[in-house]
Amino acid sequence: MPDGRPAGRATTERRDAVIERATEMFLAGERIEMNELAAHAGVNRNTLFRWFGGRDRILGEVVWSITAPAFDHVARTADGEGAVRIANVLGDFSSVANRGSAFAPFVRREPERAFRVMTTRAGGVQHRILARIVAVIDAEVAAGRYVPELPVDLLAYVLLRTAEAFVYSPIITGEEPDSEKVRLSCAALLGVAAHFLPAGVGVPAGAGRA
Repeated sequence: MPDGRPAGRATTERRDAVIERATEMFLAGERIEMNELAAHAGVNRNTLFRWFGGRDRILGEVVWSITAPAFDHVARTADGEGAVRIANVLGDFSSVANRGSAFAPFVRREPERAFRVMTTRAGGVQHRILARIVAVIDAEVAAGRYVPELPVDLLAYVLLRTAEAFVYSPIITGEEPDSEKVRLSCAALLGVAAHFLPAGVGVPAGAGRA
């Protein structure tokens, strides 16, 4: 390299510069354009596609760079223990996602792409969120506070898909997103719905197990 940096390091720095610039554009509510990103990194579009595989993956990296610290904060601060804590993590995270000032314009501007980036392998986001949810469940299991009735990987997937149904309801059903429905639905799947229902509201037999 002319500046003396190893080729691998220079490429990593340019890739990072692409994500940094794309994140700035995303947070500003701007459409992320490949031509602008390529020019910013000093490469051509073909190189950009070789690095990331397309615009969806760049968007996925941007979304994940915002999502990961938000999820980690929620996982540290969620109330309760055992199944209650797991339900609260999903509910709190959904609330953060619903309030995110950059996500709502993205969903309105490009609903199909937003759904694809966030909920399929194309964006590289979903499997990372799944890993975070698995870690939350594993922590409660290891502490002896929760005994799952499904394999943890499957349980995490079911909980995430349940959350997505309400977070992305504007795309799926046209309804407003509702984080409290996420919390209650996940609690029901985990057997602790009674913990979140108002006093006197009945739940099916067998609910309320920790």
